[in-house]
Amino acid sequence: MKAVISVTGRDSMGIIAKVSCACAEYGANIIDISQTVLSEYFAMIMIVDITKMNIPFGDFVDAMTDLGKKQNLEIHTMHEDIFNSMHTI
Repeated sequence: MKAVISVTGRDSMGIIAKVSCACAEYGANIIDISQTVLSEYFAMIMIVDITKMNIPFGDFVDAMTDLGKKQNLEIHTMHEDIFNSMHTI
């Protein structure tokens, strides 16, 4: 199973490291990552494997959201099933 994590906000040093460390802490393995900086704004999308996580998915979502708040970022974590359902007509 996979999840999609999106991160947006003002660019600052260490965003990728902080989000990656949080994923590793909870056992979410990064499969793919894309990031860019547009002017002073940071945007990133990650695909993570969540099959070996050490906490329930809902708790992971909350932890990532809390990390975003602490870093003045918007971090949204969505299970791939929900993501795929949203993009299917």
